Amino acid sequence: MEQIIINFLMFLREMIVLLPLMFLLIGLFDVWVPREKIERHIGQGSGLAGMFWVILLATVQPGPLYGAFPVAYILYSKGARARNIFIYLGAFSCMAIPMYAFEIGFLGVKFWFLRLIFSLLVFVSIGFIMERCVGKDFKVREGE
Repeated sequence: MEQIIINFLMFLREMIVLLPLMFLLIGLFDVWVPREKIERHIGQGSGLAGMFWVILLATVQPGPLYGAFPVAYILYSKGARARNIFIYLGAFSCMAIPMYAFEIGFLGVKFWFLRLIFSLLVFVSIGFIMERCVGKDFKVREGE
């Protein structure tokens, strides 16, 4: 029970420190990056370049997974393609730079490279499948 309380307090502290900072950065991203840039680079006609940009964004963006969802919503609201949003969420979940350092250090470059390639194939495939399932013109319901 004592360990549970310690873990809870550590997680709570992390959230109290990180959450305001994360939302500040997300707000700045929303204000500073115009809709036209998002539409041009990761919108409907973006193709492979759009996938590259969302994977790069997911790789360099710090923070826990719950920080990816507000960014995904901003990308959606600024005209990003559905496929690219799904690829971004998948890539964010397991392609962060700190994770690379851990994997290379403990598991080796060969493991890291193979996992990177397989992860990319899976997330890109899921992006295509999900876009086909929800349609290119999917709508996110507003919260109530």
